[in-house]
Amino acid sequence: MPQTIVVLDFGSQYTQVIARRIREANVFSSVLPYNSKLSDIRKQNPVGIVLSGGPASVFAKDSPKPNPGIFKLGVPILGICYGLQLMGKMLGGEVKSSDRREYGRGTLTIERKGTLFSGLPTKLSVWNSHGDSLAKLPKGFRALAKTENSSYAAIEDSKRKFYGLQFHPEVEHSEKGNEVIKNFLTKVCGCKGDWDMGDFLKASIDQIREIVGKERVILGLSGGVDSSVAAALIDRAIGDQLTCIFVDNGLLRLHEREQVKTLFKNHIPGKLRVAKAGSLFLRKLKGVKDPEKKRKSLEKHS
Repeated sequence: MPQTIVVLDFGSQYTQVIARRIREANVFSSVLPYNSKLSDIRKQNPVGIVLSGGPASVFAKDSPKPNPGIFKLGVPILGICYGLQLMGKMLGGEVKSSDRREYGRGTLTIERKGTLFSGLPTKLSVWNSHGDSLAKLPKGFRALAKTENSSYAAIEDSKRKFYGLQFHPEVEHSEKGNEVIKNFLTKVCGCKGDWDMGDFLKASIDQIREIVGKERVILGLSGGVDSSVAAALIDRAIGDQLTCIFVDNGLLRLHEREQVKTLFKNHIPGKLRVAKAGSLFLRKLKGVKDPEKKRKSLEKHS
């Protein structure tokens, strides 16, 4: 199993971007729900954990929280935005609601390089998107950098290898963001950077073959990127055991059905079945004007 960074997802729009940035550094990343069991996290044998951002406030009654046992796994942890606030609060620090939301570009002033900012300039343009901020550091932490509205825009506990960033290093708007992530991966987590997509492809094919065995698989195909890639991957793994079903609901774009048929004829021949169900869907939608009711009707009959 390759060296793995587990990304715990707290609902951020950037979670998959974080995972991609890690993989672009030739390190495998695995995205898990924020409330994953410790046993499921341990199964990944992670060399590091990233706590993603998220839309919630740590003050909300039902704000998402991870199992506190993650802080006792003995692996480095990087909290980003909400992840920083959450880690700070769970480890004994204090979080406050900012007087005004910090959104958009800001200037990060690095006061101590630490490990995360090794080899980087002392001022960087970074992207912020948060309403809460850390007001008091947990025991063992020190501040590394600040922005206009946050005294603790970057923090570290080098002994336990816990780090936090109030800004989003994963987005293109953050200057040297990839370098910050890479410093965490290589200098903190000890990642070798020797993973590539070929490793992932082989592992996925082996896993599909193990799960499916001699059974058959039916794949509901939308014609979009996700289901098409899934179809190609499963076809490579089990070949003739796969059947793809594409449903024409009568609401497709012009010539979309023929385009999907041509695509699969050229790349995965003999695996596609097309269901012409337009009359059924249109009959169920007759007289329905409310968009939400239309959506639910489509889901019900899909």
